[in-house]
Amino acid sequence: MNKQEFTISLFTEDHIGIMSQITIILTRRQINIDSITASESAVKGVQMLTLVVRATAEMVQKVARQMQKLVDVLKVFVHTSEEIVYQELALYKVKTTGLMSGNMIDHIVRDHNARILEVSPEYIVIEKTGHKTQINDLLHVLQPSGVLQFVRSGRVAVTRQVKELNAYLDEMDEANQYKPDNFDTNN
Repeated sequence: MNKQEFTISLFTEDHIGIMSQITIILTRRQINIDSITASESAVKGVQMLTLVVRATAEMVQKVARQMQKLVDVLKVFVHTSEEIVYQELALYKVKTTGLMSGNMIDHIVRDHNARILEVSPEYIVIEKTGHKTQINDLLHVLQPSGVLQFVRSGRVAVTRQVKELNAYLDEMDEANQYKPDNFDTNN
């Protein structure tokens, strides 16, 4: 069985406890979460959770089906990295003395498409957005200069597909409209 990286996007109602329910599903299947991000979605009142996991295609589909059954979950999507556009954000706090020799800081920032957020006599804060490998590459370059702190966000992603959540919600509403328990039985 070949494990690969998948991005799971869950659209949920904004209720307390959904995260613990999701982590229980993944824990039961012994799937570790590499990254997790929660944010608003384009639909008012709907939260988007983005999880990055490594699993087999079969296993990730099983957990997605289980997540879809949760009461507060509206829709679950599973994507490979090729099916999405994604980024992560990283902040590096580096000793000022380590970076100020020559014009080393200028080269590092330019070569890695980063930007300087703050400069003090003790430290410089650098920001980098990109994929995990790009962020780790910059960390490796900065290590000899004295990295004081490093933090990376979870993945944020949008799909390459055209159909959006609104279309799925409209389809769900339409399907629910024609269920037998929704018909007027007054004669």
